[in-house]
Amino acid sequence: MALPIPSLRVAREQNHLAWDPEIPPVASIGSGEVVEFDCLDASNGQLTAESTTQSLADLDFARVDQVSGPIEVDGAEPGDTLQIDLLEFEPAGWGWTASIAGFGLLAEDFPDGFYKVTRFDPSSGSAEFWPGIILPLAPFCGELGVAPATGPLSTIPPDLHGGNMDTRHLVAGSTLFLPVFHAGARFSVGDGHATQGDGEVSGTAIETPMRARIRLTVRKDVHVTGPEFLAAADPHAAMRNGARYATDGIGPDLMQAARDAVRRMIEWLGREHGLDPMQAYLLCSVAIDLRISEIVDVPNFVVTAYCPLGLFA
Repeated sequence: MALPIPSLRVAREQNHLAWDPEIPPVASIGSGEVVEFDCLDASNGQLTAESTTQSLADLDFARVDQVSGPIEVDGAEPGDTLQIDLLEFEPAGWGWTASIAGFGLLAEDFPDGFYKVTRFDPSSGSAEFWPGIILPLAPFCGELGVAPATGPLSTIPPDLHGGNMDTRHLVAGSTLFLPVFHAGARFSVGDGHATQGDGEVSGTAIETPMRARIRLTVRKDVHVTGPEFLAAADPHAAMRNGARYATDGIGPDLMQAARDAVRRMIEWLGREHGLDPMQAYLLCSVAIDLRISEIVDVPNFVVTAYCPLGLFA
């Protein structure tokens, strides 16, 4: 089925670095219209396919996680819901993954930075991350949001308005619902990911510039108080939900249990597949899924890290 022609294109220069209702819209559209966004990567173009680990030292964090927009949707009023139909995500032919000092689930284990570039053909549907380790591409945008009730807010943590949710299930074919806090909703999007694991544990996915086509519709018959979504069927479900190796983290603190699960997965990836700790950590960020397995048997809870065995050629 042919995709609808966008009524508006948002250039990559039309972006902003905070969620703030005071930021004026770059354009207005009618409810139900399609917008095409040309988004830079999460570094705001500071990192490229030629960058190296040394480039991380010059990264200006005040410029990261910019979002394209905002777009005003005619008729949207506080109390309404904005329906966001994710029609298409087209990544560039390259992306970067990093461990950045002081950031990530295991920041204390990996104090030194590391930068990795992955090149791929977007039409192939896959990318070789490490030799013999093939990842299925599942592009999406980590940042999707509307103007918050109050601001300015950083674009790095998510909130009830959406923002940096980094939810890998929001791929093309999915529909996101966000509460409207201000007239026009003022929608923005960014932070393209070619693929990611549940958790994005190093703090990065395969970060890539992204072209996104999105339909924005005002819903006055639906009321949500925070992000909700209808997830499209996973095109790689047979692989991601097939045979998997899993490691558990168990204890009274979910964050610590998550760390323990990932640490055990890193150990297994080294033991069974010869990856060094940094290679394994970055693979966990882009391909391993963290899940809460048990949250009722107090005082201890279980977080599980799942590695699809189909990744290994």
